[in-house]
Amino acid sequence: MMKLSKLATAVAFVMTGSAAVAGEVEVLHWWTSGGEAKSVGELKKIMQGKGHTWKDFAVAGGGGDAAMTVLKSRVVAGNPPAAAQIKGPAIQEWANEGVLANLDAVAKAEKWDSLLPGVVANVMKYKGNYVAAPVNVHRVNWMWANANVLKKAGVAGTPKTWDEFFVAADKVKKAGLVAVAHGGQNWQDFTTFESVVLGVGGAKFYQDALVKLDPKALTSPTMTKSLETFRKIKGYTDAAAPGRDWNLATAMVIQEKAAFQFMGDWAKGEFTAAGKVPGKDYICAAAPGTGNAYTFNVDSFAMFKLKDATAQKAQGDLAAAIMGNEFQEVFNLNKGSIPVRLGMKMDKFDDCAKLSSKDFVDTAKSGGLVPSVAHGMAISPAAEGAIKDAVSQFWNDDKISVADGVKNIAKAATTK
Repeated sequence: MMKLSKLATAVAFVMTGSAAVAGEVEVLHWWTSGGEAKSVGELKKIMQGKGHTWKDFAVAGGGGDAAMTVLKSRVVAGNPPAAAQIKGPAIQEWANEGVLANLDAVAKAEKWDSLLPGVVANVMKYKGNYVAAPVNVHRVNWMWANANVLKKAGVAGTPKTWDEFFVAADKVKKAGLVAVAHGGQNWQDFTTFESVVLGVGGAKFYQDALVKLDPKALTSPTMTKSLETFRKIKGYTDAAAPGRDWNLATAMVIQEKAAFQFMGDWAKGEFTAAGKVPGKDYICAAAPGTGNAYTFNVDSFAMFKLKDATAQKAQGDLAAAIMGNEFQEVFNLNKGSIPVRLGMKMDKFDDCAKLSSKDFVDTAKSGGLVPSVAHGMAISPAAEGAIKDAVSQFWNDDKISVADGVKNIAKAATTK
Protein backbone atom coordinates (compact mmCIF):
# COMPACT_ATOMS: atom_id res chain seq x y z
CA MET A 1 0.00 0.00 0.00
CA MET A 2 1.21 3.50 -0.79
CA LYS A 3 2.21 5.35 2.38
CA LEU A 4 -0.59 7.73 3.34
CA SER A 5 1.74 10.74 3.55
CA LYS A 6 2.74 10.20 -0.08
CA LEU A 7 -0.82 9.43 -1.01
CA ALA A 8 -1.94 12.80 0.34
CA THR A 9 -0.03 14.57 -2.40
CA ALA A 10 -1.10 12.04 -5.03
CA VAL A 11 -4.83 12.35 -4.53
CA ALA A 12 -6.15 14.95 -6.92
CA PHE A 13 -9.43 15.40 -5.17
CA VAL A 14 -10.58 14.26 -1.77
CA MET A 15 -14.03 13.08 -0.87
CA THR A 16 -14.99 14.72 2.37
CA GLY A 17 -18.17 14.26 4.32
CA SER A 18 -19.67 15.55 7.51
CA ALA A 19 -17.84 14.43 10.66
CA ALA A 20 -19.64 11.73 12.61
CA VAL A 21 -22.46 13.06 14.77
CA ALA A 22 -23.35 11.57 18.14
CA GLY A 23 -23.89 7.85 17.83
CA GLU A 24 -23.49 7.82 14.05
CA VAL A 25 -21.72 4.88 12.49
CA GLU A 26 -20.59 5.13 8.87
CA VAL A 27 -19.79 1.82 7.19
CA LEU A 28 -17.97 1.37 3.89
CA HIS A 29 -18.77 -1.90 2.09
CA TRP A 30 -19.46 -3.29 -1.38
CA TRP A 31 -22.26 -5.67 -0.49
CA THR A 32 -24.85 -4.39 -2.91
CA SER A 33 -26.31 -7.61 -4.39
CA GLY A 34 -29.67 -8.98 -3.15
CA GLY A 35 -28.71 -11.35 -0.33
CA GLU A 36 -25.76 -9.24 0.74
CA ALA A 37 -27.74 -5.98 0.85
CA LYS A 38 -30.41 -7.78 2.89
CA SER A 39 -27.74 -8.88 5.38
CA VAL A 40 -26.32 -5.38 5.74
CA GLY A 41 -29.89 -4.22 6.39
CA GLU A 42 -30.00 -6.58 9.39
CA LEU A 43 -26.83 -5.04 10.83
CA LYS A 44 -28.36 -1.59 10.35
CA LYS A 45 -31.47 -2.72 12.28
CA ILE A 46 -29.37 -4.05 15.18
CA MET A 47 -27.47 -0.73 15.40
CA GLN A 48 -30.64 1.35 15.22
CA GLY A 49 -32.05 -0.82 18.00
CA LYS A 50 -29.13 0.37 20.15
CA GLY A 51 -30.05 3.98 19.39
CA HIS A 52 -27.34 4.68 16.79
CA THR A 53 -27.67 6.30 13.38
CA TRP A 54 -26.47 4.13 10.49
CA LYS A 55 -24.82 5.84 7.54
CA ASP A 56 -24.46 3.51 4.58
CA PHE A 57 -21.31 4.05 2.50
CA ALA A 58 -21.75 1.45 -0.24
CA VAL A 59 -19.33 1.50 -3.18
CA ALA A 60 -20.30 -1.11 -5.77
CA GLY A 61 -18.07 -2.99 -8.15
CA GLY A 62 -14.64 -4.48 -8.63
CA GLY A 63 -14.55 -6.70 -5.55
CA GLY A 64 -13.78 -3.60 -3.52
CA ASP A 65 -11.13 -1.91 -5.71
CA ALA A 66 -13.25 1.21 -6.19
CA ALA A 67 -14.09 1.24 -2.48
CA MET A 68 -10.38 1.17 -1.53
CA THR A 69 -9.63 4.20 -3.73
CA VAL A 70 -12.40 6.17 -2.05
CA LEU A 71 -11.33 4.96 1.40
CA LYS A 72 -7.72 6.10 0.91
CA SER A 73 -8.82 9.59 -0.05
CA ARG A 74 -11.12 9.80 2.98
CA VAL A 75 -8.39 8.65 5.38
CA VAL A 76 -5.92 11.16 3.89
CA ALA A 77 -8.47 13.91 4.52
CA GLY A 78 -8.60 12.90 8.19
CA ASN A 79 -12.23 11.86 7.76
CA PRO A 80 -12.37 8.05 7.79
CA PRO A 81 -15.61 6.06 8.12
CA ALA A 82 -16.13 4.15 11.38
CA ALA A 83 -15.65 0.82 9.61
CA ALA A 84 -14.60 -0.46 6.21
CA GLN A 85 -14.73 -3.87 4.57
CA ILE A 86 -11.05 -4.91 4.50
CA LYS A 87 -9.61 -8.43 4.74
CA GLY A 88 -6.46 -10.51 5.03
CA PRO A 89 -2.96 -8.98 5.00
CA ALA A 90 -4.48 -5.63 3.89
CA ILE A 91 -5.72 -5.23 7.49
CA GLN A 92 -2.12 -5.21 8.77
CA GLU A 93 -1.08 -2.81 5.99
CA TRP A 94 -3.72 -0.29 7.13
CA ALA A 95 -2.82 -0.85 10.80
CA ASN A 96 0.81 -0.17 9.96
CA GLU A 97 -0.27 3.32 8.83
CA GLY A 98 -1.48 3.98 12.38
CA VAL A 99 -5.07 4.70 11.34
CA LEU A 100 -6.94 1.70 12.82
CA ALA A 101 -8.68 1.68 16.20
CA ASN A 102 -7.84 -0.76 19.00
CA LEU A 103 -10.83 -3.09 19.60
CA ASP A 104 -9.36 -5.00 22.55
CA ALA A 105 -11.92 -3.68 25.05
CA VAL A 106 -14.82 -5.00 22.94
CA ALA A 107 -12.98 -8.23 22.09
CA LYS A 108 -12.30 -8.91 25.77
CA ALA A 109 -15.86 -8.13 26.88
CA GLU A 110 -17.27 -10.34 24.09
CA LYS A 111 -14.64 -13.12 24.60
CA TRP A 112 -13.43 -13.11 20.98
CA ASP A 113 -10.27 -15.05 21.82
CA SER A 114 -12.33 -18.07 22.85
CA LEU A 115 -14.89 -17.62 20.03
CA LEU A 116 -12.39 -17.52 17.14
CA PRO A 117 -9.83 -20.08 15.96
CA GLY A 118 -6.33 -18.65 16.58
CA VAL A 119 -5.43 -18.69 12.89
CA VAL A 120 -8.45 -16.44 12.12
CA ALA A 121 -8.01 -14.20 15.19
CA ASN A 122 -4.41 -13.49 14.11
CA VAL A 123 -5.62 -12.08 10.79
CA MET A 124 -7.83 -9.62 12.75
CA LYS A 125 -4.97 -8.46 14.99
CA TYR A 126 -2.04 -6.09 14.59
CA LYS A 127 0.83 -6.46 17.05
CA GLY A 128 -1.44 -8.53 19.29
CA ASN A 129 -4.37 -6.06 19.33
CA TYR A 130 -7.71 -6.56 17.56
CA VAL A 131 -8.26 -3.95 14.84
CA ALA A 132 -10.96 -5.72 12.79
CA ALA A 133 -14.10 -7.80 13.35
CA PRO A 134 -14.67 -10.94 11.24
CA VAL A 135 -18.06 -11.50 9.63
CA ASN A 136 -18.06 -14.98 8.11
CA VAL A 137 -16.09 -17.91 6.78
CA HIS A 138 -16.20 -19.09 3.18
CA ARG A 139 -14.64 -22.47 2.52
CA VAL A 140 -12.73 -22.33 -0.75
CA ASN A 141 -11.67 -25.98 -1.26
CA TRP A 142 -15.11 -27.26 -2.31
CA MET A 143 -15.96 -29.52 -5.22
CA TRP A 144 -19.54 -29.19 -6.48
CA ALA A 145 -21.15 -31.97 -8.50
CA ASN A 146 -24.44 -32.59 -10.27
CA ALA A 147 -25.97 -35.81 -8.96
CA ASN A 148 -27.88 -36.60 -12.20
CA VAL A 149 -24.83 -36.13 -14.41
CA LEU A 150 -22.81 -38.52 -12.22
CA LYS A 151 -25.67 -41.05 -12.39
CA LYS A 152 -25.91 -40.77 -16.20
CA ALA A 153 -22.13 -41.26 -16.47
CA GLY A 154 -22.19 -44.27 -14.14
CA VAL A 155 -20.12 -42.61 -11.40
CA ALA A 156 -21.07 -44.33 -8.14
CA GLY A 157 -19.56 -42.19 -5.34
CA THR A 158 -18.01 -38.75 -4.95
CA PRO A 159 -14.27 -39.00 -5.80
CA LYS A 160 -12.12 -38.60 -2.70
CA THR A 161 -8.67 -38.73 -4.34
CA TRP A 162 -7.33 -37.20 -7.55
CA ASP A 163 -6.95 -40.71 -9.08
CA GLU A 164 -10.63 -41.42 -8.36
CA PHE A 165 -11.51 -38.00 -9.76
CA PHE A 166 -9.85 -38.67 -13.12
CA VAL A 167 -11.60 -42.06 -13.41
CA ALA A 168 -14.94 -40.27 -12.81
CA ALA A 169 -14.04 -37.45 -15.22
CA ASP A 170 -13.27 -39.99 -17.98
CA LYS A 171 -16.72 -41.55 -17.51
CA VAL A 172 -18.40 -38.13 -17.75
CA LYS A 173 -16.43 -37.34 -20.91
CA LYS A 174 -17.49 -40.67 -22.44
CA ALA A 175 -21.12 -39.77 -21.67
CA GLY A 176 -20.63 -36.70 -23.90
CA LEU A 177 -20.74 -34.10 -21.11
CA VAL A 178 -18.23 -31.58 -19.75
CA ALA A 179 -16.37 -33.05 -16.76
CA VAL A 180 -15.12 -29.75 -15.25
CA ALA A 181 -16.99 -26.43 -15.50
CA HIS A 182 -14.39 -23.67 -15.32
CA GLY A 183 -14.20 -19.96 -16.01
CA GLY A 184 -11.47 -17.70 -17.27
CA GLN A 185 -10.21 -15.31 -14.58
CA ASN A 186 -6.87 -15.84 -12.85
CA TRP A 187 -8.52 -16.13 -9.43
CA GLN A 188 -10.65 -19.01 -10.74
CA ASP A 189 -7.54 -20.77 -12.05
CA PHE A 190 -5.87 -20.27 -8.66
CA THR A 191 -8.92 -21.44 -6.72
CA THR A 192 -8.53 -24.77 -8.51
CA PHE A 193 -4.72 -24.70 -8.23
CA GLU A 194 -4.63 -24.16 -4.46
CA SER A 195 -7.08 -27.05 -3.95
CA VAL A 196 -4.80 -29.25 -6.07
CA VAL A 197 -1.70 -28.24 -4.04
CA LEU A 198 -3.62 -28.92 -0.82
CA GLY A 199 -4.88 -32.30 -2.09
CA VAL A 200 -1.52 -33.44 -3.46
CA GLY A 201 0.75 -32.11 -0.70
CA GLY A 202 -1.40 -31.70 2.43
CA ALA A 203 -1.84 -28.72 4.76
CA LYS A 204 1.80 -28.43 5.87
CA PHE A 205 3.09 -28.43 2.29
CA TYR A 206 0.41 -25.88 1.33
CA GLN A 207 1.59 -23.61 4.17
CA ASP A 208 5.27 -23.99 3.25
CA ALA A 209 4.78 -23.46 -0.49
CA LEU A 210 1.91 -21.00 -0.85
CA VAL A 211 1.86 -19.11 2.48
CA LYS A 212 5.50 -19.06 3.61
CA LEU A 213 6.66 -19.10 -0.05
CA ASP A 214 9.55 -21.37 0.89
CA PRO A 215 11.77 -21.80 -2.25
CA LYS A 216 12.50 -25.44 -1.32
CA ALA A 217 8.78 -26.33 -1.22
CA LEU A 218 8.04 -24.29 -4.35
CA THR A 219 10.62 -26.25 -6.38
CA SER A 220 9.99 -29.67 -4.81
CA PRO A 221 8.78 -32.88 -6.50
CA THR A 222 5.44 -32.31 -4.69
CA MET A 223 4.99 -29.01 -6.56
CA THR A 224 5.88 -30.79 -9.82
CA LYS A 225 3.18 -33.39 -9.09
CA SER A 226 0.71 -30.59 -8.24
CA LEU A 227 1.29 -28.92 -11.61
CA GLU A 228 0.97 -32.23 -13.46
CA THR A 229 -2.39 -32.83 -11.74
CA PHE A 230 -3.49 -29.23 -12.41
CA ARG A 231 -2.66 -29.58 -16.12
CA LYS A 232 -4.55 -32.87 -16.31
CA ILE A 233 -7.71 -31.15 -14.95
CA LYS A 234 -7.43 -28.59 -17.78
CA GLY A 235 -7.99 -31.43 -20.27
CA TYR A 236 -11.47 -31.97 -18.84
CA THR A 237 -12.68 -28.38 -19.31
CA ASP A 238 -14.53 -27.20 -22.43
CA ALA A 239 -13.16 -24.95 -25.18
CA ALA A 240 -15.47 -22.07 -24.19
CA ALA A 241 -14.04 -21.80 -20.63
CA PRO A 242 -11.66 -18.81 -21.20
CA GLY A 243 -13.36 -15.57 -20.15
CA ARG A 244 -16.38 -17.29 -18.56
CA ASP A 245 -17.60 -15.88 -15.22
CA TRP A 246 -17.63 -18.26 -12.23
CA ASN A 247 -21.43 -18.16 -11.87
CA LEU A 248 -21.89 -19.21 -15.50
CA ALA A 249 -19.63 -22.19 -14.81
CA THR A 250 -21.83 -23.01 -11.79
CA ALA A 251 -24.88 -22.73 -14.08
CA MET A 252 -23.40 -25.47 -16.30
CA VAL A 253 -23.38 -27.81 -13.29
CA ILE A 254 -26.92 -26.75 -12.28
CA GLN A 255 -28.23 -27.29 -15.86
CA GLU A 256 -26.67 -30.79 -16.11
CA LYS A 257 -24.21 -29.70 -18.80
CA ALA A 258 -21.18 -30.35 -16.58
CA ALA A 259 -20.36 -32.71 -13.71
CA PHE A 260 -17.93 -30.85 -11.44
CA GLN A 261 -16.80 -27.36 -10.42
CA PHE A 262 -14.02 -26.32 -8.03
CA MET A 263 -15.26 -23.14 -6.33
CA GLY A 264 -15.82 -21.58 -2.91
CA ASP A 265 -19.19 -21.88 -1.19
CA TRP A 266 -20.57 -18.70 -2.73
CA ALA A 267 -21.42 -21.16 -5.57
CA LYS A 268 -24.01 -22.64 -3.21
CA GLY A 269 -26.01 -19.41 -3.49
CA GLU A 270 -26.49 -20.16 -7.21
CA PHE A 271 -27.77 -23.69 -6.52
CA THR A 272 -30.10 -22.36 -3.81
CA ALA A 273 -31.44 -19.60 -6.09
CA ALA A 274 -32.17 -22.28 -8.71
CA GLY A 275 -34.21 -24.23 -6.13
CA LYS A 276 -31.70 -27.08 -5.91
CA VAL A 277 -31.31 -29.18 -2.76
CA PRO A 278 -27.93 -30.43 -1.46
CA GLY A 279 -27.66 -34.22 -1.31
CA LYS A 280 -30.50 -34.60 -3.81
CA ASP A 281 -29.78 -32.40 -6.84
CA TYR A 282 -26.17 -31.58 -6.14
CA ILE A 283 -23.27 -32.75 -4.02
CA CYS A 284 -20.89 -30.61 -2.00
CA ALA A 285 -17.64 -32.29 -1.02
CA ALA A 286 -14.11 -31.24 -0.18
CA ALA A 287 -11.88 -31.20 -3.28
CA PRO A 288 -10.06 -34.54 -3.75
CA GLY A 289 -7.47 -35.21 -1.07
CA THR A 290 -8.52 -32.18 1.01
CA GLY A 291 -11.13 -33.72 3.34
CA ASN A 292 -8.95 -33.04 6.39
CA ALA A 293 -8.12 -29.48 5.41
CA TYR A 294 -9.96 -26.20 4.95
CA THR A 295 -8.93 -23.13 2.96
CA PHE A 296 -10.68 -20.13 4.48
CA ASN A 297 -11.75 -16.79 3.06
CA VAL A 298 -12.95 -14.49 5.86
CA ASP A 299 -14.73 -11.18 5.24
CA SER A 300 -14.14 -8.58 7.94
CA PHE A 301 -14.55 -4.94 8.90
CA ALA A 302 -11.53 -2.94 10.02
CA MET A 303 -12.35 -0.10 12.43
CA PHE A 304 -10.78 3.34 11.99
CA LYS A 305 -9.64 5.76 14.70
CA LEU A 306 -12.38 8.29 15.42
CA LYS A 307 -12.10 11.47 17.51
CA ASP A 308 -15.70 11.73 18.73
CA ALA A 309 -16.43 9.72 21.92
CA THR A 310 -20.05 8.93 20.98
CA ALA A 311 -18.92 7.77 17.54
CA GLN A 312 -16.34 5.54 19.26
CA LYS A 313 -19.11 4.04 21.42
CA ALA A 314 -21.21 3.37 18.29
CA GLN A 315 -18.17 1.79 16.63
CA GLY A 316 -17.65 -0.54 19.62
CA ASP A 317 -21.31 -1.56 19.48
CA LEU A 318 -20.92 -2.25 15.74
CA ALA A 319 -17.92 -4.53 16.35
CA ALA A 320 -19.88 -6.41 19.04
CA ALA A 321 -22.95 -6.70 16.76
CA ILE A 322 -20.86 -8.11 13.86
CA MET A 323 -19.63 -10.94 16.09
CA GLY A 324 -23.01 -11.38 17.82
CA ASN A 325 -25.14 -14.54 17.43
CA GLU A 326 -28.02 -12.75 15.71
CA PHE A 327 -26.05 -11.13 12.88
CA GLN A 328 -23.74 -14.14 12.41
CA GLU A 329 -26.77 -16.35 11.76
CA VAL A 330 -28.79 -14.02 9.50
CA PHE A 331 -25.84 -12.82 7.44
CA ASN A 332 -24.43 -16.27 6.76
CA LEU A 333 -27.80 -17.81 5.90
CA ASN A 334 -28.08 -15.14 3.20
CA LYS A 335 -24.47 -15.30 1.99
CA GLY A 336 -23.92 -19.07 1.71
CA SER A 337 -21.00 -18.85 4.15
CA ILE A 338 -20.90 -20.03 7.78
CA PRO A 339 -20.54 -18.12 11.06
CA VAL A 340 -16.94 -17.37 12.03
CA ARG A 341 -18.02 -17.53 15.67
CA LEU A 342 -17.42 -21.01 17.09
CA GLY A 343 -20.16 -22.92 18.91
CA MET A 344 -23.08 -21.45 16.91
CA LYS A 345 -26.28 -23.46 16.52
CA MET A 346 -26.49 -24.64 12.90
CA ASP A 347 -30.14 -25.89 12.91
CA LYS A 348 -31.27 -23.42 10.24
CA PHE A 349 -28.31 -24.12 7.92
CA ASP A 350 -28.25 -26.70 5.10
CA ASP A 351 -26.12 -29.85 4.98
CA CYS A 352 -23.27 -28.19 3.07
CA ALA A 353 -23.00 -25.46 5.72
CA LYS A 354 -23.16 -28.05 8.51
CA LEU A 355 -20.30 -30.00 6.90
CA SER A 356 -18.36 -26.76 6.45
CA SER A 357 -18.89 -25.80 10.10
CA LYS A 358 -17.84 -29.24 11.37
CA ASP A 359 -14.68 -29.22 9.20
CA PHE A 360 -13.91 -25.61 10.23
CA VAL A 361 -13.92 -26.61 13.91
CA ASP A 362 -12.01 -29.87 13.32
CA THR A 363 -9.28 -28.34 11.14
CA ALA A 364 -8.83 -25.45 13.57
CA LYS A 365 -7.77 -28.08 16.12
CA SER A 366 -5.76 -30.31 13.75
CA GLY A 367 -3.76 -27.62 11.94
CA GLY A 368 -5.57 -28.20 8.64
CA LEU A 369 -7.16 -24.72 8.66
CA VAL A 370 -5.21 -22.63 6.13
CA PRO A 371 -5.73 -19.21 4.49
CA SER A 372 -6.82 -19.01 0.84
CA VAL A 373 -4.16 -17.41 -1.35
CA ALA A 374 -6.62 -17.09 -4.25
CA HIS A 375 -8.86 -14.86 -2.13
CA GLY A 376 -6.35 -12.49 -0.58
CA MET A 377 -6.03 -14.10 2.85
CA ALA A 378 -2.40 -15.19 2.93
CA ILE A 379 0.35 -13.20 1.23
CA SER A 380 1.20 -9.67 0.08
CA PRO A 381 -0.87 -8.40 -2.88
CA ALA A 382 2.30 -8.07 -5.02
CA ALA A 383 3.41 -11.69 -4.55
CA GLU A 384 -0.19 -12.94 -4.86
CA GLY A 385 -0.67 -11.13 -8.18
CA ALA A 386 2.60 -12.41 -9.60
CA ILE A 387 1.95 -16.04 -8.60
CA LYS A 388 -1.61 -15.91 -9.94
CA ASP A 389 -0.26 -14.67 -13.30
CA ALA A 390 2.34 -17.47 -13.43
CA VAL A 391 -0.29 -20.12 -12.62
CA SER A 392 -2.74 -18.76 -15.23
CA GLN A 393 -0.02 -18.60 -17.90
CA PHE A 394 0.74 -22.26 -17.22
CA TRP A 395 -2.98 -23.16 -17.32
CA ASN A 396 -3.60 -21.30 -20.57
CA ASP A 397 -0.45 -22.28 -22.48
CA ASP A 398 0.15 -26.01 -22.98
CA LYS A 399 3.57 -25.23 -24.46
CA ILE A 400 4.91 -24.22 -21.02
CA SER A 401 6.50 -27.38 -19.61
CA VAL A 402 5.79 -28.49 -16.04
CA ALA A 403 9.45 -27.82 -15.15
CA ASP A 404 9.18 -24.25 -16.48
CA GLY A 405 5.84 -23.82 -14.72
CA VAL A 406 7.52 -24.72 -11.41
CA LYS A 407 10.37 -22.26 -12.12
CA ASN A 408 7.99 -19.44 -13.10
CA ILE A 409 5.89 -19.85 -9.92
CA ALA A 410 8.99 -19.96 -7.69
CA LYS A 411 10.31 -16.80 -9.36
CA ALA A 412 6.93 -15.03 -9.02
CA ALA A 413 6.97 -15.82 -5.28
CA THR A 414 9.99 -13.53 -4.81
CA THR A 415 8.00 -10.47 -6.01
CA LYS A 416 8.00 -7.77 -3.35
